[in-house]
Amino acid sequence: MLNWHRDPDFETRMHALRSETEQIERETEKLRRENKRLKELNSRLDALLRSPDSSSSTPPEAGCD
Repeated sequence: MLNWHRDPDFETRMHALRSETEQIERETEKLRRENKRLKELNSRLDALLRSPDSSSSTPPEAGCD
């Protein structure tokens, strides 16, 4: 007959892995939201750069004096 019992070290490691997985999932979701925000800002910047008003007034480059 097998004498099976819970391994406390195993339980501790499993709890730590679950916590780490949840943290990674939260960070991944945060990065997805940030990427979406940056993509939207990039689209807005591209639209501004393509508009007729912005093409005629390019700022001078630094150090041209």
